[in-house]
Amino acid sequence: MHQTFDAALEINLLHANQEGADHNRAHFDRWGITCLNIMSSPGAGKTVLLEQTLARLKDKFQIAVIEGDMTTELDADRLRQYDVPVIPINTGRSCHLDSKMVAGGIHTLEHKYNPQDLDLVLVENVGNLVCPAEFEVGEHAKVALLSVTEGEDKPLKYPVMFQEADCLLITKTDLAPYLDVDLDLIAANVRQMNPEVTIIYLSAKTGEGLEQWCDWVNNQINHNCSQQLAMQI
Repeated sequence: MHQTFDAALEINLLHANQEGADHNRAHFDRWGITCLNIMSSPGAGKTVLLEQTLARLKDKFQIAVIEGDMTTELDADRLRQYDVPVIPINTGRSCHLDSKMVAGGIHTLEHKYNPQDLDLVLVENVGNLVCPAEFEVGEHAKVALLSVTEGEDKPLKYPVMFQEADCLLITKTDLAPYLDVDLDLIAANVRQMNPEVTIIYLSAKTGEGLEQWCDWVNNQINHNCSQQLAMQI
């Protein structure tokens, strides 16, 4: 009985969250915004990735960031240096962003800025390899990061994150020569969970993969804009 009750509660929570995510996505679609949900364990390089992305794309696209963190605005402060709208969300004890939290960020964005001027919203989720993948926030695509320091087995141990990802960034590849890690095995384990996912090898230090990543983001924006225009016809 207890297990049945817990399962029913989880289903209800996920259903309610999905309704909120659909509502958020409708806002983004109406404004012509592409939203990407950036997820990983702590320390895999999400904030550095966003810094590199903003540095390369903020002159081409109008970008805003919804920055999720449990208690501080340390990452938000780093991203504000790039002179883009940054909306911080502190989750307290919650280990992930959910659609209701992001809805609050969207409303703040709407009140402070004109969202119709934006092309891209990057959501940096809380560092966790489990919960963020289960709670959609209204994104058009999910991006997962896995650093080489985490080992080859993580896609097998935490499958949902990798099954849900549209793009997987294997980060900190500059450290691979100093570690007992097999990059091909990491990719093979990811493919075992998600054969269709785009995999990009990336190092923020050397610049490896950053151009490929920015091209992927550019393609997501163009594809989503085409879909949004088609829906309006």
